[in-house]
Amino acid sequence: MFRFHLEAVDSATGARAGHWETPHGVVETPAFMPVGTRGSVKGLWPEQLRQTGAQKILANTYHLALRPGAEVVRDLGGLHRFMNWDGPILTDSGGFQVFSLSGLRRMDERSVVFKSHIDGSLLELSPESAMKIQEDLGADCIMCLDECPPATAPEEKIQAAVDLTTRWAARCRDAHQRADQALFGIVQGGVLPSQRERSATALLPLDFPGYAIGGLSVGEAPAQMYETVGFTTPFLPQNKPRYLMGVGRPVDLIECVTRGIDLFDCVMPTRNARNATAFTSRGPVKMRNLVHQRDEGPLDPDCSCRTCTQFSRGYIRHLFMVEEMLGPMMLTLHNLTFYQTLMRDLRTAIKSNRLTEFRAERLAALRGEL
Repeated sequence: MFRFHLEAVDSATGARAGHWETPHGVVETPAFMPVGTRGSVKGLWPEQLRQTGAQKILANTYHLALRPGAEVVRDLGGLHRFMNWDGPILTDSGGFQVFSLSGLRRMDERSVVFKSHIDGSLLELSPESAMKIQEDLGADCIMCLDECPPATAPEEKIQAAVDLTTRWAARCRDAHQRADQALFGIVQGGVLPSQRERSATALLPLDFPGYAIGGLSVGEAPAQMYETVGFTTPFLPQNKPRYLMGVGRPVDLIECVTRGIDLFDCVMPTRNARNATAFTSRGPVKMRNLVHQRDEGPLDPDCSCRTCTQFSRGYIRHLFMVEEMLGPMMLTLHNLTFYQTLMRDLRTAIKSNRLTEFRAERLAALRGEL
């Protein structure tokens, strides 16, 4: 039901190109997953999302458990039918909210109890309930519940988070029932090599179908993130997909593909689009800037999306200045197309064994990126 095939490995870097078979289709890797936190990638219809080249999308356990509730999604046919998305879906476990909503939760060995940011009601996530919720949601790929410590945490706190994450991973594996879902273990450990090694080696005997690297892009410098990814991936199985959670900028995708990552997700292309920032082949463009007011040219002359082929920079800027909802929709379509094109080009470069040259060319073009 789930099969991961490596098609090529770049000889200079070890970067991988392959494909991952899931119950809802094949994902060509390396791949970027747009984020549909509450069951929707903001601003796009599912068919528009397909047009960007997206193969697999991500939704969030914590947010969907609050509204509309996992049982509601289950009773309406599961996430695929609920969203009218027939491709693969991944759900996060809520582990990132352990970090991002630290002021609204209490945690012990058993579980995490959140005070809802919506109405103050309580939501308990244990390894067992996180599995039940994700089984009700029905995603193809689901995640173990984990503890994600901040980048500035002391080593004893990071070690404790690694140990708790490992114990919770075993409970998740024991509680998980659905054979049509691939459960991923999550490697924690901050930017400390010794803790990353401890986490990875403790999770390997649990024999998950895939492994994620969590706890990055939470305040550490980009160079620290790249170093940590480069240190961690050699501990992970060659024959299973590797997922870097919550990363990144286009430069981050290039650098971490070079270090052996297969799957990514991040809100950056969609969130930045809603805030009038476009990713282009020549670096980021802030569309509210006055310089674009009379610009008849396309947003990105190297992009074939509808935004770039049918509308001018001047018009797109106008939409943002008058707060028309079409502006964020246009940039969302473009930004996701840009990301998917970058991933396609990375796959091509790996298969042709020229990733080193491609990396140098693209990083030079993206100089000044956010």
